[in-house]
Amino acid sequence: MDPIVFDEVLIITGPTAAGKSEVALLLAEQLGGEIISMDSMAIYRGMDIGTAKPSAADRERVPHHLIDVLEPWESASVAWWLEAATAACRDIQERGKPVIVAGGTPLYLKALLRGLFAGPGGNPELRRRFQEHSATELHALLQARDPETASRLHPNDRKRLVRALEVLELTGRPISEWQQQFGTQRACRWPPLWLDLPRPELHARINRRVERMLDAGLLDEVRRLHQQGRPLSREAAEAAG
Repeated sequence: MDPIVFDEVLIITGPTAAGKSEVALLLAEQLGGEIISMDSMAIYRGMDIGTAKPSAADRERVPHHLIDVLEPWESASVAWWLEAATAACRDIQERGKPVIVAGGTPLYLKALLRGLFAGPGGNPELRRRFQEHSATELHALLQARDPETASRLHPNDRKRLVRALEVLELTGRPISEWQQQFGTQRACRWPPLWLDLPRPELHARINRRVERMLDAGLLDEVRRLHQQGRPLSREAAEAAG
């Protein structure tokens, strides 16, 4: 996101069930602003209950952006989200309204604050080759060639392990080296607002949320998604409310 655009943005983030959506809604109403969702699952249509998506009533109260914009079988990269968020931000600001970005997807937040490194595009054939290995084998391969990145990645994080190995194979340079070139924090008027609660209270809120989801028909929603005749994208399949 262009620093000129980003300078006027208020970011609200934090763990699941910390109250991000509620606070963003209240602030947007008070300030006359609009909300850009920073949730990698809220972008998908038909995934309403399991993603704790803002209700239709809440979206009537305050305009929300980047919600229900893709089908569950479509992929959405961080770069796609950042480009879409930038466009939404410009649109809101051009209409003279405050922008509130709310959500808890860590990679989206990092991209918003630091931008994306100029690594190579994806290579499907190379990714297929890496996908033949177990996560443990991938981590060992990365450890041998890029120990710095391997030390930061969980041994079961296949997605990032494959990407790190892909960049290494395509460029001959570790992904950690690329990322160091784009690690400068962007200047902004307000630092991100991090919402949190004591762990016992947060866990209790999560448990209550799960119960509400089940009562609202979560299992039926999951069945509908799997019966639509097309496989879910990798990103959509990882959804968790």
